[in-house]
Amino acid sequence: MSEIIVEHLSKTFPSKDGRVEALKDVNLEISSGDIYGIIGMSGAGKSTLVRCMNYLEVPTEGRVLIEGKALGDFTEKELRKQRESIGMIFQHFNLLMQKSVIENVCFPLYIQGQKKEQAHKRAEELLNIVGLLEKKKAYPAQLSGGQMQRVAIARALASSPKILLCDEATSALDPQTTSSILALLKQINREFGITIVIITHQMSVVREICEHVAILKDGVVVEKGSVSEIFSHPKTSVARELIRQDSGTDAEKSMNKIQDEINNGEIIRIVFSANSAFEPVISNLVLTFGEPVNILKADTKNVGGVAKGEMILQFKKDNPRTEAMKQYLCDHGLEVGEAPEYA
Repeated sequence: MSEIIVEHLSKTFPSKDGRVEALKDVNLEISSGDIYGIIGMSGAGKSTLVRCMNYLEVPTEGRVLIEGKALGDFTEKELRKQRESIGMIFQHFNLLMQKSVIENVCFPLYIQGQKKEQAHKRAEELLNIVGLLEKKKAYPAQLSGGQMQRVAIARALASSPKILLCDEATSALDPQTTSSILALLKQINREFGITIVIITHQMSVVREICEHVAILKDGVVVEKGSVSEIFSHPKTSVARELIRQDSGTDAEKSMNKIQDEINNGEIIRIVFSANSAFEPVISNLVLTFGEPVNILKADTKNVGGVAKGEMILQFKKDNPRTEAMKQYLCDHGLEVGEAPEYA
């Protein structure tokens, strides 16, 4: 069942130069209980899209349906009630700095009309879930960035939402803290069945937590599907570039220097899973054909709990045995494709 359906959604903003099309004919279906990533470079329209999903931004055209009900058909009062089932967390936490941790979590419960005792009991349950019960009397300024985001998550869960929208929720955090927040979101998704939409510009976030992903460029969805499929078979240059950037190693950062130094031979991309990585295929390839192979990149990532690896290989220029070598790789269970971003 689709929890969220976005149909032919467009959003245009007025500007001094006329009109800016932030989103253009976006169509998405997000299933109940899914963790869905929406990724793109800065200015791609990600945050506008997520704000349209709860009608903080009203689409210029198109519809957003939550459990089959179009948000545009609701009255303002009905829409406010509907938003109680859609939690949201932000990059900069948006906490009330003058309120204690527990009062921050209680805030949406007070708005719903709950009494202080009842709200505090619920807030303590949520702070325990996010691992911050001992900080309930502290103030946001006394917390680390990761702790503030945990408070924001507890607050978002206060109204027992069915959907949680995360707008660049880990962008302000260091890698270790990001991993802990993503682990918490996975736990919440697993234990409570909450549908989670992750807005991010980091493919590492998508790889670590998401089951499906849509890639935005200039307000248009250029590619969408399972995370595993897109990592294995990216169809667009945007997807390939995002995957290429998904590395924090010094070797990856120096890739441009290495590319300047290599010859202009044919470059291919091979993909392998745990099941196709039990023998040293590349070493055997070199021994079998007696031809050198330049490994431009080798990387292994956990994609949805499955080990997925890729290598970017370069053969000698105008080598007549290249096609036979590529066939050898295919025969040994590896997927062979083009790597235009390295050409």
